Amino acid sequence: MKFFIFLLLLGTSLAQTPAKQQLLWQKLDTTIHDTDRNLDGVMGVAVQDLTSGQTLFLQPDEVFAQASTIKIAVLAELYHQAQQGKLKLTDLYTVQKSDLVQDSDIMNGLTPGVTRITLRDLGTMMVAVSDNSAANVLIDHVGMENVNALLNSLGLTHTRLRRKMMDLKAASEGRENISTPREMMTLLDQLYRGKVLDQELTNDFFSMLSTHKDSWIPRDFPEGVKAANKPGSLEGVRNDCGVIFVENRPYILCVMTAYLRNERDGEEAISKISLATYRMFDRIARASEYGRVISPANSSKP
Repeated sequence: MKFFIFLLLLGTSLAQTPAKQQLLWQKLDTTIHDTDRNLDGVMGVAVQDLTSGQTLFLQPDEVFAQASTIKIAVLAELYHQAQQGKLKLTDLYTVQKSDLVQDSDIMNGLTPGVTRITLRDLGTMMVAVSDNSAANVLIDHVGMENVNALLNSLGLTHTRLRRKMMDLKAASEGRENISTPREMMTLLDQLYRGKVLDQELTNDFFSMLSTHKDSWIPRDFPEGVKAANKPGSLEGVRNDCGVIFVENRPYILCVMTAYLRNERDGEEAISKISLATYRMFDRIARASEYGRVISPANSSKP
């Protein structure tokens, strides 16, 4: 019954979307499809307006390898266990030599057996520089099965953490970390709406996920636009998913790619879709119902 009411409300919000805004959504849809058509690879996209609930999809239920984007789920379970009282984000961990794997720019520079860092610090390293050793320590700490149990509780049946970072043996056996554009969008939506964490932890979660990083969703944004996102890359794979906090009009964008002939093309495609999406939401956020856009610097002009 509750799910039916949710769908009814969502349908109502879409019906109330002004016709001119719907045309903007159609133009964004065209941009996404054109970008996909010109990409030598496979792409999936999910966009959600966190104000109205309106969505836009391209192959949203295709399962993609996640690379480091799966670290969003690991971070969510870390905060979930902090809320349950199973751990504290300030708990200290002593770095071990056995923790260290490739692509761990920070952890590999620490002193095993001596350096002690908090679980929150590990989370920051996992997000900001995608440190794989930090991610693996957190996976061991919270438990892979608990990450997947959280995903199950949210109805995300195609999103799975199935191996630790840089476990090439597991990857060669097909145990890849996976999700779909729709499910990663749903995970971020549930986190944003406080369905997973209380308000304080929700705020801290998105603050950490907003840590500056080298990624493709915010690459061409104007200065000051906050993006709580996590990119991921493997051979033939480029992904980026996050919540973009446009003032008065936050939204979710998830773009996943696979079978890329040229990974740089995948990165460019993500940035192109992201910029087009940002420009649409920014205009809607600053416009009247008639479509007049008012920028702060031009607010005195007729």
